[in-house]
Amino acid sequence: MKLARIWLAAGLLAVAAARGADRPPPRVVCTTFPVWHITRNIARGREGAGIRLLLPPGLGCPHDYVLAPQDAAMLDRADVLVINGLGLEDFLHARLAERRAGRTVINGSRGIEPLPARGGHRYHAPPGAAQEAVRHGDEEEHPDPAENGNPHVFASPRLNARMAENIARELAKTDPDGEPTYAANARNYAGRMERLAGEFAALGRSLRNRRIVTQHDVFDYLARDAGLEVVAVIQDHPGQEPSAAGMLAIAEVIRAKGVGAVFAEPQYPAQVAETLARESGVPMAMLDPAATGPADAPLDYYDTIMRRNLDALRSALGEH
Repeated sequence: MKLARIWLAAGLLAVAAARGADRPPPRVVCTTFPVWHITRNIARGREGAGIRLLLPPGLGCPHDYVLAPQDAAMLDRADVLVINGLGLEDFLHARLAERRAGRTVINGSRGIEPLPARGGHRYHAPPGAAQEAVRHGDEEEHPDPAENGNPHVFASPRLNARMAENIARELAKTDPDGEPTYAANARNYAGRMERLAGEFAALGRSLRNRRIVTQHDVFDYLARDAGLEVVAVIQDHPGQEPSAAGMLAIAEVIRAKGVGAVFAEPQYPAQVAETLARESGVPMAMLDPAATGPADAPLDYYDTIMRRNLDALRSALGEH
């Protein structure tokens, strides 16, 4: 009888273990295309992992986005929410302040020291959200209500690698069964990003002219990686075109600093950049921060975009 009880207990433990192993991965929602793309790479091969994107993939940086009812419903169903952080999700902080038991928020840019935002623009949380603790595994972080940092860390391959490591580490805490997959994928992805960062650094050393004008401050981190100097931006606030006086001031900076090229972004109209380049007698080209992409983007989409950026810089600025 005693032996039978032992066997029964062992059987129950085995069933419980099997059920734990069959536990499905958490429902993961990512705020923007860049963090969604990183998270998809990390979750590749994790059976049952469904990584959903909150905002439309073609939206770009959501500085002035307003949550729609379907967005709120998706958030309510999420077990894990992956954010860029550094104030990029201004539109979301009020929603995050509504406590939801069991939901984990993963801050992809956690621990990254931000560059200052340009033009005095402040990426901030609305009043009342500052004291809301955002959970990271077993820890809590209280977001700054007025972060005066540049949130566009995703446009730097080197910091993209950091974001992948952050997301993989915290995702494994919510889904321990997937930890080996997340860790291996993060190592692979970070390695790809570091190689890309090395290519940008090598190109920067070979360019004839390293002074550039960009659409807005989305490329400040990438410029630092490549040893470029962003002497001016066209838009102090994304989506807000400069006045006529502002355009004259930028054109004067281009001539005074000997800028090599003006770069627009595919996410914004290029007319102002074209005008500035034409009036200043310098080339105009496109740089893509990979802030947007197709809904069916391949897992190497970021790599492809960044290599196009390498070609654009090389062509516009020339090499020694």
